[in-house]
Amino acid sequence: MLSITEHQRDLLALCALKTGETSVDWHVLARTCQSPDALAAALAGDLPEDSPEARKAQQVLRTALADLEAARARVETELEAAERAGARLTTVLDGDYPANLRLVPNLPPFLFYRGVLSGRDARSAAVVGTRNASDDGLKRAARMARGLVDDDVVVFSGLAKGIDAAAHQATLQAGGRTVAVMGTGIAARYYPAENQPLAQAILNSGGALLSQFWPTSPPARWTFPRRNVVTSGCTMGSIVIEASSTSGAKMQARIAAEHGKQVFLIRSLATSEPWAAKMIADGRATEVGELADVLTRLGTADAVQQASQQRMQLALSGL
Repeated sequence: MLSITEHQRDLLALCALKTGETSVDWHVLARTCQSPDALAAALAGDLPEDSPEARKAQQVLRTALADLEAARARVETELEAAERAGARLTTVLDGDYPANLRLVPNLPPFLFYRGVLSGRDARSAAVVGTRNASDDGLKRAARMARGLVDDDVVVFSGLAKGIDAAAHQATLQAGGRTVAVMGTGIAARYYPAENQPLAQAILNSGGALLSQFWPTSPPARWTFPRRNVVTSGCTMGSIVIEASSTSGAKMQARIAAEHGKQVFLIRSLATSEPWAAKMIADGRATEVGELADVLTRLGTADAVQQASQQRMQLALSGL
């Protein structure tokens, strides 16, 4: 049974508001609605953030609030779909919202998920790369995932073909915990469809599937870049195994650097792709040749949890 609080319902209703085709900026809502008082202020048309994005979002919000009941109806439809899919919900108002994700500026206001969220996820790394992976790339991804499992690091990836699937599968085979960040709604069809058995295996192992989208959202060109933001945000760092200049994994490396996360580029990638060499030369990424290069830079889960709790306390105090 999907359990929803009134505060969660209110936050989702704000996310469902639209003026024409323009929604209230979800990132602004996520940053500003992390306490009941701030949520109440938003429902009254006020967003307590002084930024160009917030000022624009507030204009949209004040117009869109006239259709609040229609937004609430949309929320109920999506919640029914989530319940049928066996999903649960966490939001920026909740203590179980992923600790790493709370620390980035473009966090989503909510996540629907299947499986189990865990405090262990604070010490985690994303293993990502191209869908069109070479045999060597697939082997490197599997070795990296197994090594992370041996050091009790949770492995995140995007449930895509190629490197992502290899990382998930190797983690499962090694008895580790893995979390898949989806580019579709939690109640939509799996993409790619061929990875549905892998998704089920992740759930059977005690892992989780996460989605930042409305439960019924289908795959679209714009959903996968947003998926990269959450995959980066949920982890301490991103390890890119193999990626061309047009790969989504290159985008994730850039996003992770913008998040202030660790960015690890496998040596073979650094020597074969100019974009990777430039990131290293600019000091935005670290070239790694072995697992130890990653583990020594990841940091501790305790530091992440403490920073996340401090961020939530600041929100509750209205600062």
